[in-house]
Amino acid sequence: MRSIRLFNTIILLWFLISFPLFSQVGNLRVGAARIDITPALDALPAKGYPRGIRDHIYVRTIVVDNSFTSAAFITVDIDGIGAGLIPKISSEAGVPEENIVISPTHTHSGIQLPRGNASDVDPNRLIFAKNFEKSIIESVKLARENLQPASVGYSTGSAYLNVNRNAIDPFTRQWTQAPNYDGPSDKTVAVVTYRSLNGEPIAIFYNYGMHGNSSYMSGILTGDFPGEASRYIERFYDNKVVAVYSPSAQGDQNPRYLQPMLDIEKIKSDLALSSGRAKNSEEANKMAGFEGAVDDIVNIDPHLYERQSQMISALGAFLGEEVLRVIKYTTRYNSEIRIYSCDTTVTCPGRTRTNFNREGFAATYTDGNQVNIGLKLLVIGSIAYAVMGGDPFSRIKEQLMDEAPFNHTIMVVMSNGLGGGYIPTDDAYGMNTFQVLGSRLKPGCAERAIINGFLNLMDKAWR
Repeated sequence: MRSIRLFNTIILLWFLISFPLFSQVGNLRVGAARIDITPALDALPAKGYPRGIRDHIYVRTIVVDNSFTSAAFITVDIDGIGAGLIPKISSEAGVPEENIVISPTHTHSGIQLPRGNASDVDPNRLIFAKNFEKSIIESVKLARENLQPASVGYSTGSAYLNVNRNAIDPFTRQWTQAPNYDGPSDKTVAVVTYRSLNGEPIAIFYNYGMHGNSSYMSGILTGDFPGEASRYIERFYDNKVVAVYSPSAQGDQNPRYLQPMLDIEKIKSDLALSSGRAKNSEEANKMAGFEGAVDDIVNIDPHLYERQSQMISALGAFLGEEVLRVIKYTTRYNSEIRIYSCDTTVTCPGRTRTNFNREGFAATYTDGNQVNIGLKLLVIGSIAYAVMGGDPFSRIKEQLMDEAPFNHTIMVVMSNGLGGGYIPTDDAYGMNTFQVLGSRLKPGCAERAIINGFLNLMDKAWR
């Protein structure tokens, strides 16, 4: 009898080691939450928002659970976010660190969080950052409280709203940021629909690769097209669902129609240089944008701002309509899922730039520190979320989709503070655009390292 018990114990231990709890199949439960994080008008940072608030910004969260473990998908209407919040979210909201994905929508007209080494930070920015942290944790708690039995479906559509932005200027014959209709551009809209067991949608997770920069340099707070699209979807369902946008590979992708922003950018950047406030074109662009350093002396035609706002509304509506169309024709749903995660870091040679023109001319570099790019694979049922830091070019994602063993693969970028900056494809080096010149990566490493890194993680998931 003792030998039988010992044998059974050995078998049980082997089973637990071979098939850890976080990879077991269980019944799906889903909850979602949305929290408004828009400051009051008098609580906006002093610089960068002379025109106030166009629309409200939010943190949106989906929590999934299968009785064995849980995972959280969080997006926030800001430009970027670090990794420091993840342990706090885990400890206070009860979701394992390894199963948390937190992404910015990458709106260029949100509120930037204070940098770790920044000094003389606007007090309102500090207050926003503190409330922002509380709101994220609260959103995860609320989503967990809202958990209910659910099923999940996946499908994709297409949106011809984005365009490659590495182009040769027809007049100067130099590289610039402009629509390149012949350049690589992934049009895929991936949509994950969570619905109750009676078929009512609970939450929508959708993914698309396009910069949220339509309102950049406009001096107004806005969630840009991701905020518009999410609100459009939520209104369709009478605000009974939460629509979570996540950025796909967009390092070389702009909205197809961006002329109002480009006109405002040129006016403000030229003024930053001519006024002597900026020393070079790179500094002029930063000062004219996030820093709002010429807002006190610039005069923009109000009709130009109006066109810019209309463009945001149009982009959000078109993307929202495509998401709704995809949901309508999603027919296969599963209510039993496993949740599995694993991660790695790929390291590539780095470079340090020694001149500072924004674009058009080749840059010079010295050897720099190695660049670490974090990769995370989170599998929910049959859907593989390839989560990474940095802002990769579209073709890197398309190559991964071609080689991935998971038919349902979604790339989520700029997430979890995993690092990397702009990540061009190998063949993009030599294009003297600002994102190529500004990349900290030497050519010849990152493209294949990222793809192989994710493929190795997917191999682990299959085993």
